[in-house]
Amino acid sequence: MCVLLAVVFIVIFIVPAVAIEDKIADRLWESSKVVDELIQAPDSEIPKPLLKRAECVAVIPGLKKAALGFGGQLGRGAVSCKKNAGNGPFGPPAMISITGGSFGFQIGGQETDVVMLFMTPDSLKHLLRDKVTLGVDASAAAGPKGRDASADTTATMRSEILVYSRARGAFAGISLQGAVLRPDKDANQNLYSRQVDVRELVEKGDLPIPEPARKFVQSVSQATSGK
Repeated sequence: MCVLLAVVFIVIFIVPAVAIEDKIADRLWESSKVVDELIQAPDSEIPKPLLKRAECVAVIPGLKKAALGFGGQLGRGAVSCKKNAGNGPFGPPAMISITGGSFGFQIGGQETDVVMLFMTPDSLKHLLRDKVTLGVDASAAAGPKGRDASADTTATMRSEILVYSRARGAFAGISLQGAVLRPDKDANQNLYSRQVDVRELVEKGDLPIPEPARKFVQSVSQATSGK
């Protein structure tokens, strides 16, 4: 009987925990792949000056969109921010989720990789909130394309967050107006083995970078290095 109870305990509690850890590790790995492919993209993609100026870089790999008259979207990813008020290296990532809806006649479904560049020191403060609605609580716009595109376009100067998507291999600006960005508290607790205040990750950045997250932070650092 004791053996049976032990097996039940393992199946109910331990196995799901391992599964969750694997999903988070996979999410971080997929996020790093998106950034790596961004670096290797041709000159018609995200302007390098914008990447270099970004205070934080968020990636949502495989954002799921489905629609039949009304559309919806759901995705989970990670964000890493520069330490020391934007003057230091990129710090440990915070896990995030994004949900939202869209209206209009749509039929079909797809998965899209999304990259968000937080362009101002104040923009990262939105990540400290329980939720932020893009286009309402924080100004967000489709980012300009082209490695030689001006970093001083009207959209760039007025927007705290620039948003890009990649479908079928090409990056392009996309609007996520009305989408809601939240910290993924359960994933953060799992990744750091304790409850974590997002401020420790986004603002202070003084926690060690967990092993599953090192590749993502390394990829973000390389993409924004300006080299």
